[in-house]
Amino acid sequence: MKHEEAEANKEIGGREAKGQRSKRAEKQKGKRVGGNSKIQNAQSPVPNPQSPVANPQSPVPNLDNWLEIGKIVSPQGLSGELKVYPVSDFPERFEVPGKRWLLRLDGTEPQPIELLTGRYISNKNLYVIKLTGVETCDQAEALRGCKLMVPVSDRPQLAEDEYHVLDLIGLEVFMQASGELVGTVVDIIPAGNDLLEVRLHESFTTDKGQMTNDKKQKTVLIPFVEAIAPLVDLQSRRIEITPPPGLLEINS
Repeated sequence: MKHEEAEANKEIGGREAKGQRSKRAEKQKGKRVGGNSKIQNAQSPVPNPQSPVANPQSPVPNLDNWLEIGKIVSPQGLSGELKVYPVSDFPERFEVPGKRWLLRLDGTEPQPIELLTGRYISNKNLYVIKLTGVETCDQAEALRGCKLMVPVSDRPQLAEDEYHVLDLIGLEVFMQASGELVGTVVDIIPAGNDLLEVRLHESFTTDKGQMTNDKKQKTVLIPFVEAIAPLVDLQSRRIEITPPPGLLEINS
């Protein structure tokens, strides 16, 4: 699966021949599930920087036409380099020089900026990048918490059997054998194989004796692999699953 996002923007790439179906993609509520996945990135600890708080009176930016590809978490060294936590598994976003867009904490829309260089730090799931005009540690520090963006129109072409997260969120999930409605996809969780987070339908939880007094509806995690989710029909807005016994009760 691949993965990028902007407001909730993501992409998902396709299944490998051996059944791995996930790779994180890009935040436009699309992820990309896919073959050459960098799943190890998703397993690394996620940085939790203390970002500056934007002015609460600042206008909320409209990012419908933008994909977030990464978040600046801190300066790197003294020469203006920046550490970026990626929300995209497309390495070219951070390694290939060219135009990107920077959304500042108090900004109303992303502003163009040039990416000069970038490299990946695998054990930290971070990229170190150099942006034009950022020459000192203080200038880099001023960008802490800002987001790197690209236009939605720049969303990479997906290969066969790859999906944008935007296309998967909201799909209904059915048991393939019986046609029974299981629930609705509410998120994609990066893991060794990406996981569909499915909010169970009330009728399904009642039938399975899983109803509780909790006000929050139950969710389960379903591996997004060929063997368990053999059918994805975007036109019909449905996914059919063939889960092994007990899978749907694991997270109950």
